Parts: sequence; C-alpha cells; structure tokens
Amino acid sequence: MRTSQKGVALINSFEGLRLTAYQDFVGVWTIGYGSTRGVTAGMKVTVDQAEGMLQADLARFGAELEKLIKVPLNQGQWDALMSFTYNLGAANLASSTLLSLLNSGNYAGAAEQFLRWSRAGGQVLAGLVKRRAAERQLFLGAR
Repeated sequence: MRTSQKGVALINSFEGLRLTAYQDFVGVWTIGYGSTRGVTAGMKVTVDQAEGMLQADLARFGAELEKLIKVPLNQGQWDALMSFTYNLGAANLASSTLLSLLNSGNYAGAAEQFLRWSRAGGQVLAGLVKRRAAERQLFLGAR
C-alpha cells in the first residue's frame, strides 16, 4: 500500500516545511518536511530536495509498516499509521499497544491508542494532541 495525497497532506500540515536545519522539541536535527536522517547543524535544502527526502522517508516507513502490520488496512488507516510512524518512528510503533491491538484485530481499540502519544520531552504538546486526534479521525474513516 502507498500513502495517498491525503496522507501526505496530513503529514505536511503538521511537519511544515523548513529549508534550514533546526532542532525539534527534543533536540533532534530536522529539515524539510520533518526529515531527520543524516541532518546536521547548518544544513540547507531546496524545496525539491525536501520533497525528495519526504518521498524517501515515506518509502522507508512504508516498508516498515508492511513488516509490522499483520491485518488488512483501508487507505485511511494506512495514512494515519504512516503519519504516526513518520512522526514517532517505526520502533515506537513496533513496541506500542496500538500495534498489538491492531494486529489482534481490535481496530477500535487501536484507534483510541493514538491519543496516548501526545508527549515529547515528558510534556504534552498541543501540536501533538491535534496531530494524534487527526490521525485517529482518519484511521476511523472520518473526513
């Protein structure tokens, strides 16, 4: 399965576009649309490079989702899980109750787990609360 334009738009709406490297809330160097792999202080990218990094990240995380998820998904569920994984990484999804519930077929229970992932650096962040709510809605099929 591939991430739809709706999924990409969700990710981009929360990540934003930054052409100069910055440290996120927990100190991770980030650039473009939230890319972190290989980013260093002072790094700059063009819009085209940021788009390329986004596509590479989507491909990498897509492969991880395909390995981790053992149940059928619809497009909205895939897109929601891609946004979640893009933001938090595949390791966090792999060790989550969200994934355990999902892989046991408890889609409703899995949906409720999105809301638990709203902290960074030990603090609840308003942006993460909004993102997780949007991911949950997309997962449940809300428009």
